[in-house]
Amino acid sequence: MRQVRRHYPFDLNKRREAGVYVDDGSILFAVKGAWESLRPHICHVSCSASEEPIAATADMLAACDRTVHRLSSAGQRVLAVAHRPLVSLPRAGDGDQSLAQDLVLQGFLTLDDPIRGEVPAAVASCHTAGIQVILITGDHPDTAAAVARKCGILAEDQTVEKHVIRGDELSQLPPQQLRERLKGGARVFARTTPEQKMTVVIALKDLGHVVGMTGDGVNDAPALKAADVVLLDNNFASIVAGVREGRTVFHNLQRFITYVLASNVPEIVPYLLYIAFPVPLALSVIQILSIDLGTDMLPAIGLGQEPPESDTLLQPPRPNHERLLSWEVMSTAYLFLGVVQASFSLALFFVVLVSGGWQWGQTLSETDPLYRSATGITLSAVILLQIGNVLSRRSFHRSGLDAGLLKNRILLLGIALEIVFSWAVLYWAPVQTVLGTGPVSLAMYACAWLGIPLIFVLGWLRKQLQG
Repeated sequence: MRQVRRHYPFDLNKRREAGVYVDDGSILFAVKGAWESLRPHICHVSCSASEEPIAATADMLAACDRTVHRLSSAGQRVLAVAHRPLVSLPRAGDGDQSLAQDLVLQGFLTLDDPIRGEVPAAVASCHTAGIQVILITGDHPDTAAAVARKCGILAEDQTVEKHVIRGDELSQLPPQQLRERLKGGARVFARTTPEQKMTVVIALKDLGHVVGMTGDGVNDAPALKAADVVLLDNNFASIVAGVREGRTVFHNLQRFITYVLASNVPEIVPYLLYIAFPVPLALSVIQILSIDLGTDMLPAIGLGQEPPESDTLLQPPRPNHERLLSWEVMSTAYLFLGVVQASFSLALFFVVLVSGGWQWGQTLSETDPLYRSATGITLSAVILLQIGNVLSRRSFHRSGLDAGLLKNRILLLGIALEIVFSWAVLYWAPVQTVLGTGPVSLAMYACAWLGIPLIFVLGWLRKQLQG
């Protein structure tokens, strides 16, 4: 009966695992591991169980090399299996170094570890999104290259010599040369140690990259610790899902901020005009609060819950230094959308005043019906302009109406609230009393509705010009 008397656990540096067995009085040292680690110690080759092993010639070893290369190039994991008869049991505490000599090659074991079905599509999505994908493995370079090609990490025309780095080569590379190889297109690292995996991650971070890491073994622990992002479910497709979700959250916050800040300009400009010129104040404090704390809230929340755009992963990664309150956000809100809103709403304010008989420099009391009507149409116009604004903000590159408006119920509810409130400030007595507004003609109210297509179309044209 075969008994295990010694066990030598897998040694990462030697890339082999061994044991000593006793079977009917015979003592056998058996070892399995990477072919390149056992090859220097192979002296005989077993051709069959019934024949004596024959001496390993250079031609035999070369044939074994070709076999390993062929199997590895097909994506197989190859283990060499060898043995050696012993006269006596080794002493306790002795290593296997002295035992792993004069070995008899028994053959090769191949393991097929198929890639997950979702990985090639996920890699393709990463490439489209501007994300580099790198494979770091302890497998044979040919196996690693074959798997990388199946996944789409390496193209068919990309050579192993340029794009695959072995662990022994990596150990000789200074940090600067490693960074240069990474910039030059190195995408696969084979026969690596845990420390070398971490070295690659650190080199990528030194190049200014944000590094996401996934791995399923203890050998990946140092690299996982060094990475910026760690996938807990060990599913590569989660990288794509995470990038899509992260970009969506960031963009939704920018949409939210741009939408909210845009109405600040038509709220501030009336005070500047009131201070600088002899004109009535177009908006009161309570009217401004009715926008900021009232009608703007639900549409802004709806923007924050917008689903990912179809081209989210088609856009390049944003620069690491880009901030949430970027120049693009601020200029769009204040120098474009805000200016349009202020110009349109104040134009209606002065149209109502002038058509009602007001003259330059004339002072109007807060209870004057003409003033109440003029300030009412200003408030109503800003609210309606925000409808066109929120529709336009739904997309950074397209119109905003082609993204399934009916799917965002909060946004629809917010728009409905803005429509109702724009009417109530002019024609419903309780709201008029609280806000100090008055009615205007239906024709003038209809003119205020022109603000919706005005700001929407101008926003779309600006997107087209920006590309």
